[in-house]
Amino acid sequence: MFRLMLLLQAGLLGIGALWMALAGYPVLQQPNPLRDGLAFLLLFYGLLALERLFSLAFPKSFRATEALHAQLGLVMRAQGVSHHQALVLALASGLAEEIFFRGALQNALFGGWWGVVLQALVFAALHPIPDRRAWVYPLFIFCGGVMFGASYLLTGSLVPGILAHYLHNARGFYQLLDNPPA
Repeated sequence: MFRLMLLLQAGLLGIGALWMALAGYPVLQQPNPLRDGLAFLLLFYGLLALERLFSLAFPKSFRATEALHAQLGLVMRAQGVSHHQALVLALASGLAEEIFFRGALQNALFGGWWGVVLQALVFAALHPIPDRRAWVYPLFIFCGGVMFGASYLLTGSLVPGILAHYLHNARGFYQLLDNPPA
């Protein structure tokens, strides 16, 4: 499973990076550490706040989503996925998904705010769930995609999104590995 997930992320990264290079889309228009650092913090803490909001607003669906994630954690632990491997996977997914969805797809889909919304729809569609009771998960992914896309649109940099995506995924993978279901 780890290798398959890593291979999927490598494919997204390769396609997205090639697409961006051929189309001339920027990864970083102008370096600005203060702007990028603030955008990263807003994104990461915005994702945490969004999780909290969804857990309060949609408790049943949120619990169903957590149950699905717990099953993923069981599979990861059963296959011996280490914390180190989880960090590698978190980095691969943060990098690949930001480059593919925001860097390549968002720019190709009209750019601007239409591009933000459309890439977020595709991003959510490619994070399917096998349990309809967890319907809130694609909505969360869509909202997160809008946040990441807005960051790229407003800053011209994929760096804040890559860092926030990585840290959010690393936190999630660690929780999956450290907290066996009750």
